[in-house]
Amino acid sequence: MNIAADPYPFDFVPERCALLIIDMQRDFLEPGGFGEMLGNDVSQLRRAIEPNVKLLAAWRAAKLRVIHTREGHLPDLTDLHAAKKNRGSHAMRIGDEGPMGRILVRGERGHDIIPELYPQGEEPVVDKPGKGAFHATDLHDLLKHQGIRQLVVTGVTTEVCVSTTVREANDRGYDCLIVEDCVASYFPEFHKWSLEMTKAQGGIFGWVSESRHLLAALEKWSARSDANAGSAGNVMMNQKGGTTPIC
Repeated sequence: MNIAADPYPFDFVPERCALLIIDMQRDFLEPGGFGEMLGNDVSQLRRAIEPNVKLLAAWRAAKLRVIHTREGHLPDLTDLHAAKKNRGSHAMRIGDEGPMGRILVRGERGHDIIPELYPQGEEPVVDKPGKGAFHATDLHDLLKHQGIRQLVVTGVTTEVCVSTTVREANDRGYDCLIVEDCVASYFPEFHKWSLEMTKAQGGIFGWVSESRHLLAALEKWSARSDANAGSAGNVMMNQKGGTTPIC
């Protein structure tokens, strides 16, 4: 099933694909959180919430795999190396007390995923100490165990955790499709050029598309799955009761 994308159509294989939602956390997206305290305009990120909500609902309805990530650290910060700790604002550091608890510390309110996109059921949540979702996590093993070879990637921020994760995934052999209206940055120019770099040179890191194309593909997939289920049910009825299958 082809999905319209840049630099060319993406060969979508739903059974081998997972929706990977990157770091849609309160500290990054909500007013008063860490992101806003650093002087960023969180409305730039919040515009990605509604498209993510719609895509996630359709993905769940199609009964396809969903994986969430959160960036954060152990309470004792033993997984926070100096190269990360010593960068950023000197007025506010990871582990400091913020308006939503200790900044980017696991278990704190600000570290958690926003209510609009909160994980359901057995959807895995990968807690990552770095920018990429593969660094120091079991994500690669999880994907291999589930037979996943494709990732549809959404979340924040486009140029940091989304881009890093896509590059890590590319090096591990995964085909990645970034959903343009479902990723966001505090800096529109960074968002734009990160997507341009992803699809440059024939898709050096992956593909870029829009949620409307994914939603259309999911609708077709769900209709096909329902039709196949109905056909299987009719065959079973024919085997048991001698009725004629409805085609």
